[in-house]
Amino acid sequence: QVQLVESGGGLVQAGGSLRLSCAASGSTFRLNRFAWYRQAPGKQRELVASINTAGITNYADSVKGRVTISRDNAKSTVYLQMNSLKPEDTAIYYCYNSNFASWGQGTQVTVSS
Repeated sequence: QVQLVESGGGLVQAGGSLRLSCAASGSTFRLNRFAWYRQAPGKQRELVASINTAGITNYADSVKGRVTISRDNAKSTVYLQMNSLKPEDTAIYYCYNSNFASWGQGTQVTVSS
């Protein structure tokens, strides 16, 4: 199994930035694939971005150009840099490990208009 701990959420004004972090433990980090999902109130959880072991990334259309997913294998951490945030980005953001189908506890992101 793998344990995931997210951090970095908070309240930010529209147009602002946040960087989320996901610290992973319990598995060989560099061999694992990761993703960030989000779930807004009353909505289904949706994929935001993913990154594979080679660092190849994929993004939802709604965040392309504003969000960057990255990984630091030395720190066993996955990041989600979010810029030009919009009120519609408000959600709980979850880190996901694809190899073990494991979820973190989530971190709240709130964007005020």
